[in-house]
Amino acid sequence: MGFLDFIFGTKKRQVESYIKNGAVILDVRSQREWNDGHIENAIHIPLDELNNRVDEVKKLNKPVIACCASGVRSAKAAKFLNLHNIDATNGGGWVSLKKSLS
Repeated sequence: MGFLDFIFGTKKRQVESYIKNGAVILDVRSQREWNDGHIENAIHIPLDELNNRVDEVKKLNKPVIACCASGVRSAKAAKFLNLHNIDATNGGGWVSLKKSLS
């Protein structure tokens, strides 16, 4: 197993664990990006709105897998949610996350 396999394999196992625990997918991309495609049943809250809408996520009372286009914004979202006592992880780019959920 190479280093990248270790890193990405760990991420995949973490996402699988979150899914088993009833996690919701939170897409933090822009409205335009969301309109171009998204994971079915995902929740859409653009990253720039997350601060004002964090209570919506808290009310879900579920772990969160954040996703975006590449993983940069979702990393920021997961860190922000963790700081607000919400169990969240970075799921990375939505396309690869969608494939891993299939």
